[in-house]
Amino acid sequence: MGAVTGPAPTPVYLVDASLYVFRAWHSMPNEFSDADGWPVNAVHGFARFLLELLDRARPQHVAVAFDEALDSCFRNEIYPAYKANREPAPDELRRQFAHCKALCAALGLPVLADARFEADDLIGSALAAMRAHGFRGVIVSADKDLSQLLGDHDEQWDYARNQRWGAAGVADRHGVHAHQIADYLALCGDAVDNIPGVPGIGAKTAAALLAHFGTLDALLARIDEVPYLRLRGAASAAARLREHREQALLCRRLTLIALDAPVDIDARLVRARPEASALMRLCEAIRFGPMTRRRLFDAAGLDFAAAAASA
Repeated sequence: MGAVTGPAPTPVYLVDASLYVFRAWHSMPNEFSDADGWPVNAVHGFARFLLELLDRARPQHVAVAFDEALDSCFRNEIYPAYKANREPAPDELRRQFAHCKALCAALGLPVLADARFEADDLIGSALAAMRAHGFRGVIVSADKDLSQLLGDHDEQWDYARNQRWGAAGVADRHGVHAHQIADYLALCGDAVDNIPGVPGIGAKTAAALLAHFGTLDALLARIDEVPYLRLRGAASAAARLREHREQALLCRRLTLIALDAPVDIDARLVRARPEASALMRLCEAIRFGPMTRRRLFDAAGLDFAAAAASA
């Protein structure tokens, strides 16, 4: 007889909102404005994404994580140059982020945001907390950093490309296992976040070192073995690791997603019952057209005709 397997754990969908807001900001034409005349092209694009996601996944347990820690993240305290290569978000975009958060709330979707922790940390902390209650995670994002969170039953979903993978699929995508992603980025750096890594250690070398040693800690404890590896430039890699040991450990503090951010899962991230009046006020403020309004009300399980008649 084969092994008896129980039902698959219930999924909780954890959405990396900032990625999709930024994509909408760059891809949507700047022809939409709110009631005060400010641009809302990113809000329109994000709303389309959200409506499609809700229609396809129909999640019962879900949270949408936003980056509020744009320059106040705990990583900036550790390393002031963290993400210093990025231009500050313009006021037009910051205002749209606020609209997108309000849209999620109006649809009854739990919102995660914090002044010291980034969206990745909020997703990681929510997933860790929900796992303790028997859930598995579906992380809606293309961000490779988030792959480090994947456990046996979890998935990552690159929504735009409609690609899904679990922990076992990370190595094919990034050359290292899911649990090695933070160590890998600490070694080779991450230009997107302005994380330097170890000078002279590239992606292939980092992956080869982790394939042999398993972890950054083991690698640093056994640096004397590195020159004897069948690895091009092994001797110089060992010298660089000795010289930049503390930098590698610092970078790992930046690349490792926190699992202790303050997230409230008391309601198990269940969708709340939206209020028609609040959703209609938001539609008016953003000046959504009638078709989008109807879709939003349908997604919220509300009667659009009745709400429009009483508005």
